[in-house]
Amino acid sequence: MPQAEILPTHTPALFHAAVERAATALRRGEVVALPTETVYGLAANALDEDAVRRIFEVKGRPAHNPIIIHVADLAMARNCVSAWPELAGRLAAAFWPGPLTVVLPRSPKISNTVTAGGTTVGLRWPSHPFMQAVIRACGFPLAAPSANRSNEISPTNAGHVARSLGDRIGLIIDGGQSQVGIESTVLDVTVAPPRLLRPGMIHEESLLAVTGALQQGGAIEATALRSPGLLRKHYSPKARLVVLPWNDDKELAKKLGALQTEHAVMSDRTFLIAHTHIPLSAHGSDVSVIPHDAEAFARAIYAELHRCDEAGAALIVVESLPDGPEWRAIADRLQRAAAE
Repeated sequence: MPQAEILPTHTPALFHAAVERAATALRRGEVVALPTETVYGLAANALDEDAVRRIFEVKGRPAHNPIIIHVADLAMARNCVSAWPELAGRLAAAFWPGPLTVVLPRSPKISNTVTAGGTTVGLRWPSHPFMQAVIRACGFPLAAPSANRSNEISPTNAGHVARSLGDRIGLIIDGGQSQVGIESTVLDVTVAPPRLLRPGMIHEESLLAVTGALQQGGAIEATALRSPGLLRKHYSPKARLVVLPWNDDKELAKKLGALQTEHAVMSDRTFLIAHTHIPLSAHGSDVSVIPHDAEAFARAIYAELHRCDEAGAALIVVESLPDGPEWRAIADRLQRAAAE
């Protein structure tokens, strides 16, 4: 199978050439993998229903899972919706460009395919300079879920995209490592108070400074999902993932032994990811350490899960996370990754 071409962007000339190539492909109705500050996205013209359908085909994405639309200015955002409440304007002023998705009533211009049949649409103005440049060059918004096969780990660099979708798409833009590392916060402002559908690195305390109140949400509704990221199992490595607390090496060894017996996994195919209680012994396993800082952990965790899968892990054990609002989005992703 032919493999996708990967274009670099690390000089001004390469950046400009990659923008032109990507925009040309998107105008033709193709899908292109593009960098954003959260994770890499599989982009298509959000106003071209056939192009959006191609996203679902490439990813193997279920039709009931909606796609976020990415814009490059407020005028483009307002053109995608049928109502723009005052709160949406305040949220945009506070957090855009950035990793916040706002759910609003959709415009008739936005197809059922994008919204999975729902009456609302999620909008985001990304801060990544390449994504912004491509949207401006196209002159239309881009539908862009994560650039990976459905339910697998989201990609945070071009290599991750190539390994997942390289034989299914023609073009991947290498914009470097994603600097946020997990998907955007999603806030539904069609209800009062607004409902937090998916936690992200813009967390509740920051949102409350603008909204004054929040509902907690995200349950799967009987009608249509208002946001991606609500399925019980998502963001999953090939290996079995377990989130586990331990206080010292003796407790870790005992718990690892029980897990390895339960899942019939040898120690050399067990991978440990720690952040606070660093094992003094590897216990026959591969051990990696991510900084005990929520932002650094978010930037690193998907890349680490990709590394475990590529190295042949059968069991990935992640040290339990601290409590606190800054960790909730990461805990959400690990909970869904661990679901059976």
